[in-house]
Amino acid sequence: MKWTDTSEIAMQLADEHPDVDPRTVNFVDLRNWVIELPEFDDDPDRSGERILEAIQLAWMEEADLDD
Repeated sequence: MKWTDTSEIAMQLADEHPDVDPRTVNFVDLRNWVIELPEFDDDPDRSGERILEAIQLAWMEEADLDD
C-alpha cells in the first residue's frame, strides 16, 4: 500500500482504530498510524499535509458509512 492508496488506508485505519474519531486525529499521529499499518510499503518521508488531509477525509467518509 502506498500513500496514494487513500481509500484503502482509510479502511484499514478505521479497522485498526475503531473508537477514534478521525476528525480529532492530528497529522503527526495520522502519519505514524499509516506507517505502522501492516500492508503499508512506501517511503515514510513522502507524506505531506495534502496526502494526510486526503487520508483523513477518506477516513471520515468511511466512518460515516459505518454509522
